[in-house]
Amino acid sequence: MKKVFIITGEYSGDMHGSKVAELLKEKMPDIEIEGIGGVNLQNQGVKLFCDHSKMSGFGLSLKMIIDHLSLEKRVCNYILNEFKPDIVLCIDYGTFNLRVAKRLKGSGIKVFHYIPPQVWASRKWRIKGIKKYVDKVLCIFPFEEEMYKEYGIDVHYCGHPLIKQLPKKANKEEFFKKHGLDINKPLVSVFPGSRPLELKFLANTLIGGAKLLQKKHPELQFCISHAPSLNDDVFDKYIKDTDFKVIRGENQALLSVSDSLILASGTVALEAALYQVPLIIGYGGPWIIYLAYLLFRCIKKVSLPNIVTGEDIVPELIQTKFTKENICYETERLLYDTQYRADTIEKLGHVREKLSNKFSAEEVANCIITELT
Repeated sequence: MKKVFIITGEYSGDMHGSKVAELLKEKMPDIEIEGIGGVNLQNQGVKLFCDHSKMSGFGLSLKMIIDHLSLEKRVCNYILNEFKPDIVLCIDYGTFNLRVAKRLKGSGIKVFHYIPPQVWASRKWRIKGIKKYVDKVLCIFPFEEEMYKEYGIDVHYCGHPLIKQLPKKANKEEFFKKHGLDINKPLVSVFPGSRPLELKFLANTLIGGAKLLQKKHPELQFCISHAPSLNDDVFDKYIKDTDFKVIRGENQALLSVSDSLILASGTVALEAALYQVPLIIGYGGPWIIYLAYLLFRCIKKVSLPNIVTGEDIVPELIQTKFTKENICYETERLLYDTQYRADTIEKLGHVREKLSNKFSAEEVANCIITELT
């Protein structure tokens, strides 16, 4: 019996991993799959070594770092001495997964890395560790494939998982009715982040920009996305002075029915681009972190739509430009400058054109099966 162990570190990896597990079981019914993950992997019959909720918040405290290192040691001991899989599939979560790959090197267990670290964005030296410890890279952006090949790394371009997994646009009338929104008023939605540290550094400015916009344009209505990963006590203190409607756990539907978006950077920007909804990106933090970012970055763009296309489609308000006044101004342009809005929507369509139409999870499953047979 062939065995695969899947390692994820957060919800998105668990979701992507569950699609791979589902396809592996369809194509190889007798395959045995275990891993670190969440409810999505579990729903596919994957036996969990532990729930990946234990991995969230890495780096926030000494205890969490110690817990992470302890988990790394325990899972590697289990993989090497008990489960003994043919392949370990690491999904995203680069720091942890590369350390696991290093421990497994020389054991005869193959390590595949799906959604590898974004070495093209910063800390490019990490590619040396990938070359040394990872047997096959399964990348999701077309420009990654060429980069890894240049370093002599075995790589396969799988396509981006969002191309096949992103839900269709929600029915706007039904969504507005469900949440008590006015179908005749433009909707601006704010996505302040899904982690406590993001809220700490971003929420007040992002929401402040929306409040300024509301003051200038009473004809608008506003929603704030509440990430399911955030507890109410963490989230609620940032919205206590607003009358914005809060919507929890419906990120993609909210993205798809909005007229304009105010976002923290991340995958959510790529989702918005694929829905062709105009957006701005805002990001700021302590100067020491920003200076480190400037030192180690490899590219100047920060939002995935701009990176994928090589165009400046999405306004990026970073650090000194990250003010509520700039957020208000850029969002006004997207809403009220008719030509600029139309041009932006057209250019957002270039994002999908740059990404292939591959079924990413199936590409990963096929690569694993090829290795196993």
